[in-house]
Amino acid sequence: MHFSDLGFIALILGLGFAVYTGCVAVLGAQRKNTRLVESAKRGVLAVAFFLVLASAALVVSFLSHDFGVSYVAQHSNLAMPWYFTTAAFYGGQEGSLLYWALMLSVFSAVFVLTARRVAPVLAPYVMATLMAIETFLLIVLITVSNPFARLSVAPPDGVGLNPLLMDPGMLIHPPMLLMGYMSFSIPFAFAVAAMITGKLDSAWLRSIRRWMLASWSIQTAGLILGAWWAYHVLGWGGYWGWDPVENAALLPWLTATAFLHSTMVQERRGMLKVWNLVLVVASFTLAIFGTFEVRSGIISSVHSFA
Repeated sequence: MHFSDLGFIALILGLGFAVYTGCVAVLGAQRKNTRLVESAKRGVLAVAFFLVLASAALVVSFLSHDFGVSYVAQHSNLAMPWYFTTAAFYGGQEGSLLYWALMLSVFSAVFVLTARRVAPVLAPYVMATLMAIETFLLIVLITVSNPFARLSVAPPDGVGLNPLLMDPGMLIHPPMLLMGYMSFSIPFAFAVAAMITGKLDSAWLRSIRRWMLASWSIQTAGLILGAWWAYHVLGWGGYWGWDPVENAALLPWLTATAFLHSTMVQERRGMLKVWNLVLVVASFTLAIFGTFEVRSGIISSVHSFA
């Protein structure tokens, strides 16, 4: 058995637990059954475990130069240093989606481990929303963008990364920005839970603001690192070139910034509740759009090589 086989099995098991967790969380909320809710929390941790296992399997496939894996053969070669070989994990569409699923599972696990601060009526629906997103990502990974797909004949060497990606910025900017995109899932899940339960009180506001501040901080770091990378790479026109992908990364940051400011109005005057929900949903939607734009190739961009 190859490590790629182990990774694919981990994806399937992760999908099974994600579906189970989402269903059990909703049932627990509707029946007010704390045992079902606790089972859902353990399910979230299980999903995180299997996604860590799948990601580790892909990293090992890269480091062991298993060119029988199509994704490894397309994005690495024998001449690449180990750190760029590791970074090739998120150098293509399949790996980026797996990294997304990994980050979502990690953020979900952090939520579960800190859920004592969250209103009990909200937590099950937050978990169900997160697991619905996780289920979608895992279905895509298993059926359409499988990073563990194997070739019938393994080539002696791989293609390697695009030369423009062989830069120290590759080690920090893409993972930070992708992490920032996916971190908006937690505030979005809180927004969905609030719409289902009608609970838009101060407790909900404090919980979602903490997570949105974390998302905003990660996205800010990703944007700054991208500006630094652009500055020292020839032809990118300084810190900011108003490239479509750069602009797409900026949009959720702007809506998150607006949310952090407007929550103060809601907290002090009880106003802008619906507006704050709109900003949270918009931040998540724009984050999804930003990733779709850079990976789909529908817009001509200097990021099209990624």
